[in-house]
Amino acid sequence: MRVLHVITGLGAGGAEQQLRLLLRHMPLCCDVVTLTNPGAVAGGIEADGTAVTHLGMTGNRDLSALPRLVDLIRAGRYDVVHTHLYRACVYGRIAARMAGVRTVLATEHSLGEKMIEGRPLTPGVRALYLATERLGSGTVAVSATVATRLRRWGVPGSRIHLVPNGIDAARFRFDPIARTAVRARLGLPAHDLVVGGVGRLVPGKRFDVAVRAVAQLPGARLLLVGDGPERERLRGLAASLGVADRVLLLGECGGAVAAGEGDGPDIPGLLSAMDVFVSTSAEESFGLAVLEALAAGLPVLHVTCPAIDELPPGHAPGAHRIGPGVQSLVTALREPSSVPAGMRRAPVCEAVRHYDVARSADRLMALYEELHGRPGGRAPVRVPAPAPSAPKTPAGTSTRPLARPSAGTPAPTSAPTKR
Repeated sequence: MRVLHVITGLGAGGAEQQLRLLLRHMPLCCDVVTLTNPGAVAGGIEADGTAVTHLGMTGNRDLSALPRLVDLIRAGRYDVVHTHLYRACVYGRIAARMAGVRTVLATEHSLGEKMIEGRPLTPGVRALYLATERLGSGTVAVSATVATRLRRWGVPGSRIHLVPNGIDAARFRFDPIARTAVRARLGLPAHDLVVGGVGRLVPGKRFDVAVRAVAQLPGARLLLVGDGPERERLRGLAASLGVADRVLLLGECGGAVAAGEGDGPDIPGLLSAMDVFVSTSAEESFGLAVLEALAAGLPVLHVTCPAIDELPPGHAPGAHRIGPGVQSLVTALREPSSVPAGMRRAPVCEAVRHYDVARSADRLMALYEELHGRPGGRAPVRVPAPAPSAPKTPAGTSTRPLARPSAGTPAPTSAPTKR
């Protein structure tokens, strides 16, 4: 079975990193097309041995990208086209059907109540999404929360397939040597309280709450890993509160290192350097960063996290729900039981084991086989109605360099090496 993954971009983001991780665990011949921005994760995917083609799309209305994508899909003779993120889902579904592919799947990574991937959920955005969703064989939701939102939005429940995100827990295991080295490199005193957060620096993540909370905790430091349009505003806020020297905005350092670029600390090393992890976002689709922190043995303070909320109580004893306000976070950070001192780390919890990436890859592989084996590429997969106290779970490659095909020119089709 040959599978083409189509994604909007490959910068350092959760959906992008999740695609790379799944590719490592899928026993398939896969290629990847990024519509735009072949960033750090594109380099990492190619380093892993999977071909990445940059389509060179210039904007949301660059219709010239559609025939190029159709030609590429036809030339590759793919059995399945799997799309990721809004723009890729819209263009990818249309192109796949035009190219004659009957098994077309999309993963919905970032659907919120009012936003999708940072853009407002306007009537136009919703209409275009729903119109093109019908062209596919179905939509994968990364959590039961997302599945519920899709149903409310108008996607029939029979077309929604629940395949939670996965995590490679071993990669994030606490390393005391890395902790010492990273703290020394960043100039962090060995015994200072280091609060950490990971994610895109966008308004919805509400990292300003973490900045304001740390400003009320003398001696505490804040590490924010990620980049985005809020970077300068957060820097200015830290300066106005007099804590610019205690707030470190580290950018997308983890993604660059994962791609083999640069020599700075990666995400696991930075998690080892932290004492407590905070997730201040009031709305999440899954909460992958929370699971990574739990895999590192860190205590986690979160406003919301579907990955944890959808499991039975007790599966994540290190995760503590807090209110959305600054004072709620300050109170929790001052509570000794929430923030163990020194290098003590909790053992890997059941929540982390539950979301093992191998399990996610197996579920996705089974879905490919079921959809591709049915007439029309469709399978009736039912998504259970949400129950707050119960878990919501459903029972390769080639090494071509990044390429930008010209209009009407098929992408090269050297045979991938099966993993």
